[in-house]
Amino acid sequence: MPTTEHDVAVPSGRRLAHPSVEEIRLETVLHALADPVRLTIARELADGHADMACTAFDLPVSKSTTTHHFKVLREAGVIRQHYEGTSRLSRLREADLEARFPGLLAAVLEAARRGARSPAPSV
Repeated sequence: MPTTEHDVAVPSGRRLAHPSVEEIRLETVLHALADPVRLTIARELADGHADMACTAFDLPVSKSTTTHHFKVLREAGVIRQHYEGTSRLSRLREADLEARFPGLLAAVLEAARRGARSPAPSV
């Protein structure tokens, strides 16, 4: 069974729709990553947590809202999801995004990491 980022093996019957590399649009990716919760998901996946179950993320939103955020990321082409048993696993599409928009994902994630380390501005 194939195991590359472009063609993740999935059990028959439980497939999720993903845009091809050519279908990934810049404005859709930026919209998906503009939300703090979705950006957190992308950062955690980028920090070495490939094939992470949706339930493994500690997010400050309900389960249904979490599901929505993962769907937005998947439909934007930011992540690829597949089923393993009853778990839906997610993986960042780093190579696909790099091929489509060189440097974009790395720049967004680095800016997010720096923002997370910076103290909040005083008002």
